[in-house]
Amino acid sequence: MSYSREKSQPIFDRALNVLVKGVSSNFRFLGEKETPVIVKGKGAHVWDADDNEFIDYRLGWGPIILGHADDRVNQAVTEHLENGTTFAATSELEVIVAEKLVKMIPGMEKLRFTNTGTEATMHALRTARGYTNKEKFIKFEGQYHGAHDYVLFSTASSPISAMGARTSPIPVQVGSGIPDKIRDYVYCLPFNDFEAVEQCVKDHHGELGAILVEPCLGNIAGIEPKDGFLDHLRSLCNDHNIALIFDEVKTGFRLSNGGARETYGVIPDISTYAKSLGNGLPVAAFGGKAEVMDVIGGGSVTHAGTFGANGVSMAAANAVIDILNETPVLKDLSKRGLRLKEGLDQVLTDADLPHQMCGHPNIQGFLITDKKVQEVRDLAYSDDGLYETIMNNMYNRGVWIEDDPREPWFLCEAHTEEIIDKTLNIFQESVKAAVK
Repeated sequence: MSYSREKSQPIFDRALNVLVKGVSSNFRFLGEKETPVIVKGKGAHVWDADDNEFIDYRLGWGPIILGHADDRVNQAVTEHLENGTTFAATSELEVIVAEKLVKMIPGMEKLRFTNTGTEATMHALRTARGYTNKEKFIKFEGQYHGAHDYVLFSTASSPISAMGARTSPIPVQVGSGIPDKIRDYVYCLPFNDFEAVEQCVKDHHGELGAILVEPCLGNIAGIEPKDGFLDHLRSLCNDHNIALIFDEVKTGFRLSNGGARETYGVIPDISTYAKSLGNGLPVAAFGGKAEVMDVIGGGSVTHAGTFGANGVSMAAANAVIDILNETPVLKDLSKRGLRLKEGLDQVLTDADLPHQMCGHPNIQGFLITDKKVQEVRDLAYSDDGLYETIMNNMYNRGVWIEDDPREPWFLCEAHTEEIIDKTLNIFQESVKAAVK
């Protein structure tokens, strides 16, 4: 079927006149005649301006962990609005939320609030440099850490052909406007490659202030670390005075209540959080060991922000944390996510399509390939065109998933067993239509 754009298209035409490409993020633009105009969401569903309804597995690229417009979060935010929002001062609610996070996250001792994942990773990297007094850092190919200059190298959108040989990787700058000299501060390495990290640390440990890693690749189908990989990073950092940073903007409050720290049993020096912490409201945090974070309190590292820990964000975060602590949201979601993952796997197997399932049940994906997938370079062997066709078929049948296999499927509490059943039936239809 083809959905009507009778109302959506005029709105987007207006957007093109006043917003660059009609959007407020480059990644939201899908074409002048294809970009959706969403007017509301509730639970696991969204509706566009033409009242077309979709089961949503994009979930705003991950933040919606409970479901759109969750009544419990909405009520908490509404009630707090009566008290005002921003005072440039500490609030008791801010303290309460911080106390809950310290108790909830293994090894978390002190933190700071901010507003976005980009801000969180930017401040975390600066803090790590201030703590170690070393300027360079390691990041991993395919990983996205926000939109600040130092991390816009070799992301999921970078051409694999430009990354050079695995043994001599080249940092690939994402777009223009980034000073050329910044690439001198970053080493981009293949994910899940013990030897590459060891060699880089051996050669440059006197210059390396941090290793920045997404424990689970939030922009590469949710690829997880090999057994022992994160432990290996931890050991290297311990041995060479390097700060280990977990970017948990996507994995935090999604993999488990304690995030990747709990799921994989490795404690970094600093972690970053955003997305699921506010169930769609803009709130972020970064924190870790007290001795590391105290370089901010000592005044040697600058951290500031007008809207950090504003009342609306704190009210949302407080509600989300209480829900996660008081009910088995993520454990139950993992069970349903595993059922979805196994169902997708079976449909692809029945269709005789070579494929690799990836990711944690709550942030998962698959690639149409017969090559084992461990890092972004493996995407060179993926049939992205067929994947896009299948996802477009899904969209036309009322299920919204990113048509790029790099972006995972996100699940939320509102994805019921019935919704997963419906999704699997539509997926089967969509695969059959794509391969006939």
